[in-house]
Amino acid sequence: MYTAKITRLSNPTDIRKNHNMSERIPAASTDLSGNEEQYVVQAIRSSWISSSGEFVSRFEQEFAEACDVNTAIGTCNGTVALHLALLALDVRPGDEVLVPSLTYVATANAIRYVGAEPIFVDVDPETWCIDPLLLEDSITRRTKGIIAVHLYGHPADMDRINHIAAVHGLWVVEDAAEAHFASYKGRPVGGLGHIGTFSFFGNKIITCGEGGAITLNDKQLAIRARTLWGQGMDPERRYYFPVIGYNFRLTNVACAMLCAQLERASSIIENRKRIFGLYRKHLSGIPGIGFQPVAEWAVPAPWLFCVTVNSNEYGSSRNDLMRAMALEGIDTRPFFIPLHTLPPYREKSMQRGERLGVTLELARSGINLPTYTLMDEGSIDRICKVIRDNAAEN
Repeated sequence: MYTAKITRLSNPTDIRKNHNMSERIPAASTDLSGNEEQYVVQAIRSSWISSSGEFVSRFEQEFAEACDVNTAIGTCNGTVALHLALLALDVRPGDEVLVPSLTYVATANAIRYVGAEPIFVDVDPETWCIDPLLLEDSITRRTKGIIAVHLYGHPADMDRINHIAAVHGLWVVEDAAEAHFASYKGRPVGGLGHIGTFSFFGNKIITCGEGGAITLNDKQLAIRARTLWGQGMDPERRYYFPVIGYNFRLTNVACAMLCAQLERASSIIENRKRIFGLYRKHLSGIPGIGFQPVAEWAVPAPWLFCVTVNSNEYGSSRNDLMRAMALEGIDTRPFFIPLHTLPPYREKSMQRGERLGVTLELARSGINLPTYTLMDEGSIDRICKVIRDNAAEN
């Protein structure tokens, strides 16, 4: 879990040069410097504060346009978005779903929610996303689909994944929780599989605190998803419930915040790209410090800036560097713990004999550095100095 600090400045382009060295640098900080407050007040004054209201329909339409899809459905969080996607695709107990092990736990948890089993596949060292070359080795007669996670904002190789899925009659879900506005071969993520899922948690590129969405093009699948999302009520007959449904809805108040965030999406992305560029400039050439690879066909989302630490070349381990940064008041995060090693999933993974070497190495060596829209250059200088100094001392 990331702790997000909320920042509101009167001028969102005010990038401060002078930084108080005693101030702690958080891993993430939420920028609410646009029309968020105005729109939330407007939603409250309208009395429409639940799952209906002008901001709900506005957000869903605008987000669908941003993802170049026919339909977007807001959900109460990103985990629920995954759960709804699997329900809409009729995933059942006994089914298997192929997923990367290097991802946030919600990806696998949602599979278990519907009684199915996650089958873990190693990641491609060139993208850090699920490796298409390894998918067919894990397909069995029980396999129903693939969840392609766009890890740390970098799109998975969707053409190759979709080809394998089509050959074997499988569906594909894009877990784009970390990849808002990323693109694959010129196409935005979210419309590249059967369903896309997103998170708007406080540390994401756009946020409403908690929230999520699914995106899709199939009209019938959208009707099924909307029905399940709204307690199973028949869209043509009010208070008639032909199926057991769920309350997965997003509020008008939350959508008010998201509409304000979408208005500034371009400037948010540009600011974060600037931060990524400064990190690359200041950290290039440090022995043992590696950057997230970027495929030639990808435009990643600038979510969290990631580095890897080769302890032999750098002179100390990833964990040693994180401790050094913590002593300087800098909050960092390790890469996700591989899901196949966690207690809920470990035993079955061992029984299947899963060996995920690239995943284990990345999890051992990777760090997420502080990244947020209003991050100042002084903070980046301070972070990079600790990384350089720690290398020089070893």
